[in-house]
Amino acid sequence: MKKAYFLLLLFIPAISFSQSNNAPSSYDPHDIKITGYLQTQFQKAQSDGISSFSGGDFAENSDNRFIIRRGRLKIDRVDKYSSIVFQLDATQNGINLMDAFIQLQQPDHNELRLTAGLFNRPFGYSIVYSSGYRDFPERARVFQTIMPRERDIGAMGSYQPFKFLSADLAVVNGSGLYARDYDSKKDIIGNITFKFDSLANRKLQIGFGASFYKGSVRNDTESYYTNNGNGFTKNTSPLNEGANLKRNYFGGNIQFQYNHSFGTSTLKAEYVTGTQPGVAATTSVTGPVASQSFTTQPATDLYLRNFTGYYIWFTQQIAKTKFNVLAAYDVYDPNNKVRESEIGTGNNTTAGDIKFSTFGYGFTYLVNARVKLTAYNERVINAAAQLDKYRTDIRDDVFTLRLQYRW
Repeated sequence: MKKAYFLLLLFIPAISFSQSNNAPSSYDPHDIKITGYLQTQFQKAQSDGISSFSGGDFAENSDNRFIIRRGRLKIDRVDKYSSIVFQLDATQNGINLMDAFIQLQQPDHNELRLTAGLFNRPFGYSIVYSSGYRDFPERARVFQTIMPRERDIGAMGSYQPFKFLSADLAVVNGSGLYARDYDSKKDIIGNITFKFDSLANRKLQIGFGASFYKGSVRNDTESYYTNNGNGFTKNTSPLNEGANLKRNYFGGNIQFQYNHSFGTSTLKAEYVTGTQPGVAATTSVTGPVASQSFTTQPATDLYLRNFTGYYIWFTQQIAKTKFNVLAAYDVYDPNNKVRESEIGTGNNTTAGDIKFSTFGYGFTYLVNARVKLTAYNERVINAAAQLDKYRTDIRDDVFTLRLQYRW
């Protein structure tokens, strides 16, 4: 029994290497099956009321909190020709729908699947990678900004002609998880992935892929702003009201996992760049969320920003024990056309154009096959700009202590 349990612990990283949210718990035919996980955590921030991508903003007069980060309940069923997935998220903020999709397949050609409903956008690696298996508490800031809550409503075709190759093409509303589409335009997402999991006598796994997102955001005013290399130029015309401004992303990702005598080492990285319509930062719109994707029609002038972002995740199992050491670094630059020293110098730039970098470190401990403890600290650094609040680094680091149970 102890040997079987030990083998399971070693196998968990291999399972998580390819865990996808856009699938039932198993494609083996079965009646109703219920799975899920609960994440409860304590967090301590450097300052009261900070804006945070580590589980949401802190309350105005609070620098610490207990929260239910995720409480997922997943129900699925699979038969010969179809499957259905329905997932809820229950936290202190209420109950929300997370997934609701139907998949169709032909038994003689199961390399092709059609999905319709609410599902994870098939972009890159970390978006579709389940939070119940991810070692790091949250996705990188860039993906929380351009694809908040990861999901959208639409239809998707998936094709896997070989075990090592898969491709997805989706048409979605573009307005995200909690919203109906606010214009007539639809967004297109494409993703191709390669995975090799039996290299070097099954000790080495390698995965890599590329993605694109082609969409738009409706402008509701007569003006919008475009980059001029030193800030923004205002474009005003009656024809601009109702115009659809480009929302285009391109990304690449790679993953390595090596099982050796000391333990399992995993390295994952992802890069994305493109054009993101946003708004100006104001007293009611904090800088970090000024470039976040919209779920409703934006009421103010749009700012077209050229952005870049990436993350690097490293996980090291300690001597084949239940401990894993974590280290991560991610960057999100919402406006790569302007220098930080020029932000706030009368060129129509705002706090929404400031670059943020995050260095994270910590560990996980597998109490057993279902229970995991995570301790993780994030050092968040904003580039210095010519704006009062951002002339030096904001005190917005966050420490997280999380307990997770998965069934």
